[in-house]
Amino acid sequence: MDKNCFMTIDCGTQSVRVLVFDIKGSLLYKYKSAIDEYKTLNPGWKEIDPDIIWNKICIGTRSLYEKDRNLFFRIEGVTVSCQRDSVVVVDKDGKPLRDCIIWMDKRKNEEIRPMKQWANALLKLVRFKRIGETYNREFRANWIRANEPEVWGKVHKYLLLSTYLNYKLTGRFADSTASTIGHLPFDYKRFKWAGKNDIKRQIFDLDDSYLYELVKPCTIMGGISGNASLETMLPKDLPVAATGSDKGCETIGVGCRNLEQGSISLGSQATIQTVAKKYFEIVTLFPPFPSVKEGWYNPEITIYRGFWMVKWFEEEFAHKELVEAGGSSQEAVKLLDDKLDHIPPGCDGLVLQPFWGQELLRPEAKGSVIGFHDYHTREHLYRAIIEGIAFALLEGIETLENKSGKRMTAIALSGGGSQSDTICQITADIFNREVYRVQTFETTGLGGAVAGFAALGKFENIDQGIENMVHKKSIFRPDEKNSRIYRKIYTRVYKNIYKKLKPLYEEMEKIHQDML
Repeated sequence: MDKNCFMTIDCGTQSVRVLVFDIKGSLLYKYKSAIDEYKTLNPGWKEIDPDIIWNKICIGTRSLYEKDRNLFFRIEGVTVSCQRDSVVVVDKDGKPLRDCIIWMDKRKNEEIRPMKQWANALLKLVRFKRIGETYNREFRANWIRANEPEVWGKVHKYLLLSTYLNYKLTGRFADSTASTIGHLPFDYKRFKWAGKNDIKRQIFDLDDSYLYELVKPCTIMGGISGNASLETMLPKDLPVAATGSDKGCETIGVGCRNLEQGSISLGSQATIQTVAKKYFEIVTLFPPFPSVKEGWYNPEITIYRGFWMVKWFEEEFAHKELVEAGGSSQEAVKLLDDKLDHIPPGCDGLVLQPFWGQELLRPEAKGSVIGFHDYHTREHLYRAIIEGIAFALLEGIETLENKSGKRMTAIALSGGGSQSDTICQITADIFNREVYRVQTFETTGLGGAVAGFAALGKFENIDQGIENMVHKKSIFRPDEKNSRIYRKIYTRVYKNIYKKLKPLYEEMEKIHQDML
């Protein structure tokens, strides 16, 4: 029997997906389970029992076994592609000692964990002291050490969620370098744990004994263990491939191979990412991430809240659409998207800047909407959100182009927002360049499968895998008239909002702190 099928387990922020692709890039099976079990024990916290994620994976794999055993036994390998910077601590038996702290969690340690004198001097010299101290306070290990010493005393390994899931599959504490992204003592330039004299080891003070084994992407890290086989029904010793994070696999899944191509994810975080052979920092001491394309890098700019703002709008203002959609959030968003065309480009003078999250380089920044008039409606606000995210992404594209010296001639869209043709067209108009979608919305899963087949030796490299498995489906070309309108708004209004409002943001923060 010709197998040639690969399974990607895609663990995003909002759902777990179990996906099976063939070697031509066709999606043959999809299981999706929403993640509704997050806990918020204190304002700004976000946690979940990691075994809830594992159990959803097991249900998804067993579901395929029960529904289509012919397809099930055509699977030649499996990989995990996961949300980044979510932390699980385990004991010597590999059991979680507490809930997983998710990347969106905003807790910070009250005190800065002491760093050596030379590290403080260096951070001050390169004007990185404030940011370095913020990272130090955000480091989950520091928070657990200070606030849950009884837990920290039992910690054997400090893992990312992807690493924990790899352990559940293989029994091995290992992960891809292309998944090792977050607050960690990791040398992003050399794809290894930072040395003892590396400044990152001072900011993220953690001994190597707590860390996991690093594996190159597009290699086999192990096989399905006996215990995992019993829980998932996946055959024992089925190869488990090292691939990359959800964003990294998504970039491969839309066909992005070099600096002239860009991958935009319109998800809970909106990101613009590309693929570079040469290491370069968009901002000093902010490294590019390791790419699924082994030895390459993924420079990235993030709009922290991104299309979370659509969810916010739906919950706060789309009650009518939710009723019409029978309570379905997905259908309510479709109803909202249908109304976007009724609002002209520029929203009759309403402009939104989407700095609603943790802007590390602009910590005082807040979301802003300017230009309100009595004729504006909630539909205007909804379109302003879509346009504002696209303006922020365009600013990111221009920053990447200035740093790399390469113009992006092909930009792919993926993530939840890309499922709307209207949003794709608005994005093309604002960028004033073509954007495209590929044959599936499951681009993280597709990218994981491309890398997985490469790990199995089905392709010589990632580029060959992309050529065989990734296919452009929809192309959106800019409307010249709309692009001219957007260019004026972007250059004359949007790019000036932050510097004009920054003093007011700072004053509001002082007032807020005085009230606490």
